[in-house]
Amino acid sequence: MPYIESGHGDAWGKEAAGQGRKGTQRILKAGHVVAPPAVSEALAITSGALVASRQRLILLDDTPVELAQSYWPAPVAQHAPLVSTKRIPGGAVSLLATLGYAPGAVTEEVSTRPPTEEEAEALDLTDSTEWILSLTRTISTPDEHPYEVSVMVSPGRVGRLHYSMKVD
Repeated sequence: MPYIESGHGDAWGKEAAGQGRKGTQRILKAGHVVAPPAVSEALAITSGALVASRQRLILLDDTPVELAQSYWPAPVAQHAPLVSTKRIPGGAVSLLATLGYAPGAVTEEVSTRPPTEEEAEALDLTDSTEWILSLTRTISTPDEHPYEVSVMVSPGRVGRLHYSMKVD
């Protein structure tokens, strides 16, 4: 939950510190892009629509462990901090909360596949046979309007998935 609810600050840094390690991130790209087909579908927007996007490299003790790219539709994308490579005070989750976007439902899809060239380079993959673990998270408002899709890829060798959910 600290990754989707506001008020948690740097959740990754805190999680890594809890293990006696250093968790950081670098924003690699930010701006408006044409939504990939799967993102358009998840956000329920027209194929080929422009969306805001931020790509981040997630590091653990200065070693790349994840490449994450988030996408937001036009109504959300108009907010400049989302398309800037500057850090957002409190993070994008806090900014979204101030704009009225709060999570009501989260859907995650996990798969494995070979990395793209960009992913292999960013994650410092030296073994051309190593696959990545891909997690696609779609966050929707309580009234079921999707407002964020994030695609996170990690080398398969470092991954572990842990889920904990509350049922009403």
